[in-house]
Amino acid sequence: MKKKKGQSAGTFGIVRLFSLFLLTAVLTCVLCSGGGRRTIKALKLSYPELYGETARELFLLETVRDGTEEQEMVTENEKAALKEKEVLKNGYTTPSDIILMQEQFRKSFSSAESKGTVLQRQYNAENATDVFGSICLRNTTQSHSADIESSLNGTLYLDIKDKALPTVLVFHTHTTESYEMLDEGWFTPSYSTRSTDPARNMVRVGDAICEELEKNNIGVIHDTQIHDSRYTGAYDRSRASVEAILKKYPSIRITLDVHRDAIYLDEKTRVKAIFEINGIKAAQIMIIAGCQDGKVKSFDGWEKNLTFDLRLQKTAEEMFPGLMRPVLFCSRKYNMDVTPCSALLEFGSDSNTLAEAVYSGHLFGQALSRFIEENGR
Repeated sequence: MKKKKGQSAGTFGIVRLFSLFLLTAVLTCVLCSGGGRRTIKALKLSYPELYGETARELFLLETVRDGTEEQEMVTENEKAALKEKEVLKNGYTTPSDIILMQEQFRKSFSSAESKGTVLQRQYNAENATDVFGSICLRNTTQSHSADIESSLNGTLYLDIKDKALPTVLVFHTHTTESYEMLDEGWFTPSYSTRSTDPARNMVRVGDAICEELEKNNIGVIHDTQIHDSRYTGAYDRSRASVEAILKKYPSIRITLDVHRDAIYLDEKTRVKAIFEINGIKAAQIMIIAGCQDGKVKSFDGWEKNLTFDLRLQKTAEEMFPGLMRPVLFCSRKYNMDVTPCSALLEFGSDSNTLAEAVYSGHLFGQALSRFIEENGR
């Protein structure tokens, strides 16, 4: 509101104060009545300097949530901008499409359909067999003891000459694994945590990792193929994909098979692996480190992988204490033998939310970026 010529400063202040009071009263009334969208827009046009973007955002929020006949008044860019305003405390923004998916879920499912309980659990040293500093490990092998300190001091076969070249390969053996939408403490079997939609399944978590690597000018290849359209043979199919990519991009040094876990206590009780950073929930991540043991053959280089896994675990835990579950050291190979720096990662469980898992993808991507910067040569 511009001061009119000849108007005193005191008079202007009184008029401005009265105008703000009147505007606040009008906004309160119209918002409470549910019919204030056009009024807010008119006020925006008439008195933009009095309230900035707040009323416009309220208008957008009501329109997007209600899906009223005024939907056409909101552009797609405005919708996206509004959702991006929902910024978490540490600067991370929940993607707008995930928020919309959550809203759609609320319309389709309710607690009345609940068939079981989801418990929250943070896995830590209490769930480990071996602990060294910030590193926890759970050893389930038959023949090997775990010497974390010795493995940390092992040779890291990274040797990155130019990190801008393809350096990391992210892929998914079980591509269709997906997550719950809401953090409500219940689940229903009528909602499937399997999806071919890359916006909902493990591809989405891989995208988050890749985004952080790209921010740091680290070359990354993301294989988004679905390898588990038939569950049997998924590892054989993903291995064929990985070998073809490694042949095409010989500069790749790190291969990450990104999954999610499934933790069931019984038919009616499931567990989500969770931790909080700055009061925000994220899915805990577990690195699976395999070895040659028992029936697992042809995995002579497993100790090199273990060194990589433990050093990566150390970096992630130093940056984000609590992000990582204890490393699972087990008699498995999967496709970890394709490079000396390979790992299978479990991002939460099927009872974590998509938002929690994607957030963890960004955190892990940041940790991996630092790891490469510090250990690349």
